[in-house]
Amino acid sequence: MDGSSKEGEEHSTFVNISLTDDIDHSSRTLYPRPKSLLPEMMNADMDAVDAENQVELEEKTRLINQVLELQHTLEDLSARVDAVKEENLKLKSENQVLGQYIENLMSASSVFQTTDTKSKRK
Repeated sequence: MDGSSKEGEEHSTFVNISLTDDIDHSSRTLYPRPKSLLPEMMNADMDAVDAENQVELEEKTRLINQVLELQHTLEDLSARVDAVKEENLKLKSENQVLGQYIENLMSASSVFQTTDTKSKRK
């Protein structure tokens, strides 16, 4: 077995595979293969997704603005409630002072003194 016979044996173990199609291409001339629609479909899908994303983004933006507006309204109402509470406490304090003042005036005046008419008649 010399080097040339080994080469022949190695050659016989390999299978030749053709890189060209074994299919008859004559039908392609009569019926041309349609152009791939995948890129166009992908572009249309991407446009639809972009439009959908745009709508979602606008909706999110609108909701965020609405939430922020409601937060500001809540802050304003909370500040108003605090102001009303303070005013209420001031008015209660003033009412107590005025009530005490009126009681003092009434006790000092003889007009408002209690009279015992029953005891005087007897």
